[in-house]
Amino acid sequence: MIRTALLTAAAFVATAPASAQTAPSATVDYSSGTNWLCLPGRADTCSTPLPTTALNANGYGSVGQSEVAKDPRLDCFYVYPTVSNDRGLNSDLNVDNSERSAAQVQFARFAGVCRTFAPIYRQMTLGAVAAAAAGADVTKPAMLAYSDVSNAWRTYLAKYNQGRPFVLIGHSQGSLMLQELIKHEIEGKPIARQMRLAILPGFNLYVPQGKRVGGTFKSTPVCSSPSETGCALSWVSFREKNVPPPGAIFGFAPAPGMTVACTNPAKPGSTAWENLDSYWNTRFGLPVPGGPISWSSDGAPPTQFVRTDGLVSARCVNNGQLGYLSIRTNPTPNGKRTDRVYGEVGVLGMFIPGWGMHLADVAEAQGDMIRIVGDLSARSRTVSQQAR
Repeated sequence: MIRTALLTAAAFVATAPASAQTAPSATVDYSSGTNWLCLPGRADTCSTPLPTTALNANGYGSVGQSEVAKDPRLDCFYVYPTVSNDRGLNSDLNVDNSERSAAQVQFARFAGVCRTFAPIYRQMTLGAVAAAAAGADVTKPAMLAYSDVSNAWRTYLAKYNQGRPFVLIGHSQGSLMLQELIKHEIEGKPIARQMRLAILPGFNLYVPQGKRVGGTFKSTPVCSSPSETGCALSWVSFREKNVPPPGAIFGFAPAPGMTVACTNPAKPGSTAWENLDSYWNTRFGLPVPGGPISWSSDGAPPTQFVRTDGLVSARCVNNGQLGYLSIRTNPTPNGKRTDRVYGEVGVLGMFIPGWGMHLADVAEAQGDMIRIVGDLSARSRTVSQQAR
């Protein structure tokens, strides 16, 4: 039911005329820095280094901090997932810890490889998700959220971009909003030349079975190699032994002949098992199957974040209408680090099979994502430089 409601809302946003898309409520002034979580050149969530501890098979290792690049060649435009507990179906524009925490956990580390832009938007709240699950029409809340994101995008282009290449980054509702942005504001337009990559985990991106383009997007393909540009990385995560059930909100395409796109973030184009470079939030406060995680037998972690390489590995699975990133944990015999990670969505003491490891879509592969964007940044030039 919730999947149908959200997809209906997305379809309405996709087909509504531009005037209808921007009509709801007052327009947000994105020329003001107060309506951005992250902007380059100022002190904010994305310019604050994050202490992180390496977590190896032998326990805790060295402690380092995330970096903030001085003059990166690439921009990153981020739209955060559904986090708001505000009353009503749309959030307000007052930033609280939920928005800050999302940007910190999912996006702040990208400041080491790109200029960071993250607008505040009147997203569909957790209450809207619950309402959709009960059969409510969330079309208008979806339109309002998208109108903010598209408005922020146009302001970014007019005020900040100056011909620079960019990467789009989202998760969950954020990925949905960026899918719509690509369809309406980027595909078929000159600005598409500047899009190096769209990283869109946590929301179904549809393609015809055996194809890389032609479903959700008309001309933006799913990435097929680590060096490809102008393409999209997309995945929804499920544990190895939890295959998306028919009708699952993620990982199952409702139309015959279609599937859910999957790109392995460790090595786009691969269908083999690949080790993931992960950043885990050790203060993750939601329920975890099996109870709270003990990250190492050495004791409590020295920092809020730990980095693991190869604790989990992933493989893309596409089988008919099924498409998902299968996640496997790799225990180390006699090792000191955990062999458990979080990710499932719990409601009323139960974990929802059709959501998979939705809450770990970014954490499980954040190091890989940053590496890919860093490589793109090193190779990037502005449009004006390319014309010389």
